[in-house]
Amino acid sequence: MSRRVVVTGMGAITPVGLSVEEFWQSLKEGKHGFATITKFDTTEYKAHVAAEVKGFEGKDYMDFKAAKRMELFSQYAVAAAGEALKDAGIDMEQEDPYMVGCAVSSGIGSLQAMEREYDKLVNRGPSKVNPLLVPMMISNMAAGNVAIQYGLKGKSLNVVTACASGTNSIGEAFRAVQYGDADVMVAGGAEGSVTPIGVAGFCSLTALSTVEDPDKCSLPFDKNRSGFVMGEGAGVVVLEELEHAKKRGARIYAEVIGYGCSNDAYHITSPAEDGQGAAKAMLAAMKDGGVAPEELTYINAHGTATHHNDLFETRAIKLAFGDHAKKLRINSTKSMIGHLLGAAGAVEFVACVKQMEEGFIHKTVGYTTPDEEIDLDYCKEPYEEAVPYALSNSLGFGGHNASILLKKYEA
Repeated sequence: MSRRVVVTGMGAITPVGLSVEEFWQSLKEGKHGFATITKFDTTEYKAHVAAEVKGFEGKDYMDFKAAKRMELFSQYAVAAAGEALKDAGIDMEQEDPYMVGCAVSSGIGSLQAMEREYDKLVNRGPSKVNPLLVPMMISNMAAGNVAIQYGLKGKSLNVVTACASGTNSIGEAFRAVQYGDADVMVAGGAEGSVTPIGVAGFCSLTALSTVEDPDKCSLPFDKNRSGFVMGEGAGVVVLEELEHAKKRGARIYAEVIGYGCSNDAYHITSPAEDGQGAAKAMLAAMKDGGVAPEELTYINAHGTATHHNDLFETRAIKLAFGDHAKKLRINSTKSMIGHLLGAAGAVEFVACVKQMEEGFIHKTVGYTTPDEEIDLDYCKEPYEEAVPYALSNSLGFGGHNASILLKKYEA
């Protein structure tokens, strides 16, 4: 059984807006969310800039007691899921709760909880460690808390594939609806890892940009790129079987038609140099959706602004699309919101849907200087044009590659 799957609701908590509308307006305006880190003292760190979520209070989105029992990544997930479900108009009293599932993932879970409780362990002894440390920290609690808050009793997943987690979660949710495991899936990713140990770890890996100018710290595909900037937040969408959506009169944003995955089997942090793994994931998504490569006009790239990613992803696009690669519009949402790690693919999926809906391809902010081999169209300026299909890429540590293909909905 293969059923059509559509997007009927979206929610977002991002460094440039606490709703889909705020997020989208910022993307259209080319407004970034980079600033000096405020969550802790970065004096001794090499990186000082991040894309922090601003003005978020968990108690504004859920019961105060519930918020207190959730770490930040879970709060972000619950908030974004609430917006998505409201946007979709899902009334759980009218649904079979066992056919409404949840696939909201986090790549890391809560580093804050580990830092806080480890400090207690060392300084005050093991008896002082919070009994809720483990259930608050583990990454599946994004899905767990979303399911509990909204009564989602169907298939429940947490896909941890590092920076590909959000895209894999939406892809696996797409499959669940497509094959009849669920009628509705609430899917996406959440991350809140702008913490001392998180930033220190990525600094030691030399993956983070050390540029202190917020306007020049995140430069995907640019010759002067210097690494990624940590972001945080959540993106959640409601995927629904087409007839189920039509029956209840839902507004349909777009259709999900293809999903492809692969692994480079090459290195724990670097993508494969020839781009073959990422190319295979893109072509698998295109084949799954029955779309010829030359029909595609737009790719939302992983585009992290690290030296390796942007070069190898460009090679992957050329390998997958051949001469047609030069005709593609390619942008990086990370140029404005940084890298949301496990939430990146989910928030970028929302960006894809909005770009298709409005026929507006946002620019890659900060991109000014082309690199020799990185010579495709990376959207130095925005484009106002129809977007019949959108392909979104996510490439994660461990060699995980995931691509998801969207189509403008036609009844």
